[in-house]
Amino acid sequence: MCGIVGYVGQKNVTPILIEGLKKLEYRGYDSAGVAVVNNGKVDMVKTKGRLAVLEDKLKNLNISGTVGIGHTRWATHGEPNDVNSHPHMSNNHKIAVVHNGIIENYMQLKEFLISKGYEFKSETDTEVVAHLIEYNYKGNLVKAVMNTLNDVEGAYALGVVCTDCPHQVVAARKDSPLIVGLGQGENFIASDIPAILEHTRDILILEDREVVSLTTEGAEIYNLLGEKVEREVFHVDWDVASAEKGGYEHFMMKEMFEEPSVIKATINPRIQNNDIVLDKFRLTDEMLFNCEKINIVACGTAYHAGVVGKYLIEKLARIPVEVDVASEFRYRDPMVNEKQITIVISQSGETLDTLMAMREAKKKGSRILAIVNVVGSSIAREADDVLYTWAGPEIAVASTKAYNTQLSALYLVALSFARRKGLLDDKTYQTYLSQLQEIPQCVEQVLQQREMIQKFAYEHFNAKSVFFIGRGLDHALSMEGSLKLKEISYIHSEAYAGGELKHGTIALIEEGTLVVCPLTQEHLFEKMVSNIREVKARGAVVLAITPEKHVEEVTKVADAVIAIPDIEPLFAPAVAVTPLQLFAYYVSVMKGNDVDKPRNLAKSVTVE
Repeated sequence: MCGIVGYVGQKNVTPILIEGLKKLEYRGYDSAGVAVVNNGKVDMVKTKGRLAVLEDKLKNLNISGTVGIGHTRWATHGEPNDVNSHPHMSNNHKIAVVHNGIIENYMQLKEFLISKGYEFKSETDTEVVAHLIEYNYKGNLVKAVMNTLNDVEGAYALGVVCTDCPHQVVAARKDSPLIVGLGQGENFIASDIPAILEHTRDILILEDREVVSLTTEGAEIYNLLGEKVEREVFHVDWDVASAEKGGYEHFMMKEMFEEPSVIKATINPRIQNNDIVLDKFRLTDEMLFNCEKINIVACGTAYHAGVVGKYLIEKLARIPVEVDVASEFRYRDPMVNEKQITIVISQSGETLDTLMAMREAKKKGSRILAIVNVVGSSIAREADDVLYTWAGPEIAVASTKAYNTQLSALYLVALSFARRKGLLDDKTYQTYLSQLQEIPQCVEQVLQQREMIQKFAYEHFNAKSVFFIGRGLDHALSMEGSLKLKEISYIHSEAYAGGELKHGTIALIEEGTLVVCPLTQEHLFEKMVSNIREVKARGAVVLAITPEKHVEEVTKVADAVIAIPDIEPLFAPAVAVTPLQLFAYYVSVMKGNDVDKPRNLAKSVTVE
């Protein structure tokens, strides 16, 4: 969840750390800090608050050197304050550490260190690591880190500097992302590629339980046995502009406007000669025909995409599908076996709950199909089959384009499975493929209606509670629309199946209550109109999203209607989600919130 950056080279490290942390602030923004090795000491500056607070603090200090580490934090252990902020220093003030993750056995380690005379200043689990490295240090920083990690349980990405090693940064990872950037006479560590992209495009991706030593000459990777590990260099081929705002006020708006192009990038290359071709898939027809059940496992927005996936796969491929929240899946002793396929969905490919759930399913014999955005991520590396969503960097904490591309990938999977099982004739299959390729253009048309959506948001941004109701795929869509609104506007919002209203929820509808209703499913259209009449009769204000052909009819029952292009109902969620994203965005802007960095949240959830 936190952001880490480190540098060793010839340049002044402080501005490099700050600029790198700016690219990582979406990963956490409760506090920030830097540690710089200079003239036999570690200069450390850290503070509660956004990175701008740290930047202002550094303006009045002369902190310079050529080796250092930086951190922007999403708090886990200890409230956000100056003391709990990273980096953390060893008792002898020679070693500084930054950390992303959770040390599960830190209390036992802390008791041991206290018995050895170590004093603790913070409430964090990370301070244990700094003191334990000092305890293990015998003149070789790499070995001290290795010995420390042999005693540590939990998830970590670490950056370490030491005054005795003034030209070295040591880093390590387990279940938390960390990369190495290779430059000319300078090298970097970071939690994510955008932090160092303006300096280098040559990347080493660390794997679990590996330690790397960086100097100006290069980077050497070791396993925890001390054996040197060779690693292929990964060259980043997307440009810096992909991770910049590009003139938009917020990353979220920029990323919504990228939806047409990234959907096209995910779909079009996989349709060749009027057929779906899934790259990096080794799933045989025998495995598919013998599949008894598909598990879809994910968190948050990716989970909502998975709920859509359940509808698609069951309808088209006629395979039973169970959708699970990843954090629950692994702890309920799921009934998984070798005749099942488990689809895991994660934008970052590092979501810890999803990664652990995947490992649980794999241990029980299930074949793993991963839908991820980040090449070389942990989930991508460990899965049996991978389908990349070519969404590019997504910086805003509230996911938008990643969701659209996850849906696109699920459409490809569902149609491919159905075709391979012989459940779609040629004409139907080609019609679906044609409609699938029209999604980007449809989203483009929706984005042109942003001013109307903005106007409606202006009229309702002071709402205290909002309900989203839908049926079938529209219920799955409502779940994501509700999440978008609550996470960036802080308005209480819930999503319900339209048919469930009369079983309790309608008691909450009163005069002026805002209800958002997607109506995109033809076979459920009349039933949803009835549900709208039910809430209108109780005083609700209704915003409807419906295809153009139904606008006239829906206008008779709803207070406002957003039209989406007429499209095959199965594909409607990938189009109808965009107005819901825009609505949440404009409500948040009008409330004066930080759209890209909503409170208490972070982008890549690498803790349990």
